[in-house]
Amino acid sequence: MDYFIELVVSGLVTGAIYGLVAMGFAIIFKATGIINFAQGEVGMFTAYATWSIAGILGTGAIATIVLAIVLGAVLGLVCERLIMRPMLGEPVLSVVLVTVGLAVVLRALVTIIWGAAPHKFEMAGADRLVEVGGTAIRVGQLSVIAFLILALLGFWFFLRRSRFGVAMRAVAADEKVARLMGISSAKVQAFAWASASALAGLAGAMFAVIYGLMPTIFELGLKAFPATVLGGFDSILGSGFSGLIIGVFENLVGGYASSTLKEVAGFLLILVVLMVRPFGLFGEKRIERV
Repeated sequence: MDYFIELVVSGLVTGAIYGLVAMGFAIIFKATGIINFAQGEVGMFTAYATWSIAGILGTGAIATIVLAIVLGAVLGLVCERLIMRPMLGEPVLSVVLVTVGLAVVLRALVTIIWGAAPHKFEMAGADRLVEVGGTAIRVGQLSVIAFLILALLGFWFFLRRSRFGVAMRAVAADEKVARLMGISSAKVQAFAWASASALAGLAGAMFAVIYGLMPTIFELGLKAFPATVLGGFDSILGSGFSGLIIGVFENLVGGYASSTLKEVAGFLLILVVLMVRPFGLFGEKRIERV
């Protein structure tokens, strides 16, 4: 029983990181209709940049977290303004391929600037152990779960209660009608990239603090993608929650079956779910007439 609890707890930690990245996938898709395949690389680049700047400035834990969020948002704005905005009106496939190219560039930049060797990302108090329900868990691990909960609550309030959140939902529903109503789709898309990249930056930095800073952090994008599919591409909150499901499921498969099967467990889960609910667990069913 103790082993099961340990697997679930560690799965929730990993799943929280997946959830943050998955929310970013859903935010950009909801605002632009494209999938950003550079989401994992944005998190990786932000984690390295945060590690370097935090080391120079000697920032504390809270300042480092804020730094990761801000750097991620800035990187997202730069990518949207310089790379994605010129692609407005182009075929969706072309835009998606641009995000693939962006991913390759960011991956190469990390190797060129910081090298391929792993590093220890120190954050004050992150390795301190606390006991939760009889299970010892690090403060850093507990923090990332709290960050996902705060992100879910924040975006729920933002999408339901704020004027800009309503505008974002309007653009997602019908961009042409939203423009006729005076809503700037360019501002909505810029916000989507900034917020999605901020979440990716937070996820990348927290992953580095918990597991170590390494170039393979970009794989978070691949690991979190099933969570977005499972939750539904049009469901930001569903994607975040589904990250927890994927994380726990992967850990249980790895713990009771094999570590090899663990690597594809998330994709096997979405194959099963999509056969029953093609629009995801929390996505909206859409009927299109041709």
